[in-house]
Amino acid sequence: MKILKAAIFDMDGTLVDTLADLQDSVNEMLAHYNLPPRTLDEVRRFVGNGAKKLMIRSLPADCNFLDEALKFYNESYARNCLKKVQPYDGIMDLLAALQSKKIPLGICTNKQHFAAVAITEKILAPIKFSYVSGDEPLSPRKPDPTRALAAAKKFSVAPEDVAYFGDTAVDMQTAKNAGFLAVGVTWGFRPRSELENSGAQIIVDHPREIFRQINFG
Repeated sequence: MKILKAAIFDMDGTLVDTLADLQDSVNEMLAHYNLPPRTLDEVRRFVGNGAKKLMIRSLPADCNFLDEALKFYNESYARNCLKKVQPYDGIMDLLAALQSKKIPLGICTNKQHFAAVAITEKILAPIKFSYVSGDEPLSPRKPDPTRALAAAKKFSVAPEDVAYFGDTAVDMQTAKNAGFLAVGVTWGFRPRSELENSGAQIIVDHPREIFRQINFG
């Protein structure tokens, strides 16, 4: 079994369950415009490609106030992003085990950068991530591999020695585009079939399974 030297993670649906906070902010935005709320399952389907795409999917097709709605949503989510979010079962143990092996840890997400940093510092502490990259103006969004490859470069690790973990097709495409091992996780926002159809090389159903299938060292 090949020995891998670094681990990079998606955030929403992979490390932490953010869905309730995302839904609260989506519905706060919709209520502001006197629009009907979105269900948890709808929001689950809508996330993964950044906040602007979430707004496009949440608003009516003929919406002519997208930028204003996005600004309102971002302000709402800045207030809500730490209220209900929780790490998935087994994630903190996994991260602690990787950290004890001195495996460099990174996060590359399409979530707003401010929220990614806040969640990393408040919810995932005391784990130390050497690289955290979220969506910022002018930065490429996944599945563009630019930000993920920047993490590998910072770690001084070749792409083929990196495992990238995610719960969506976008994540598997990002891993493939970067030359990483694409590891799909089934506890997140998308079904196993999406991971299978988008090129996942390994699929795990719980964090405890990861060390059975991947050799870090």
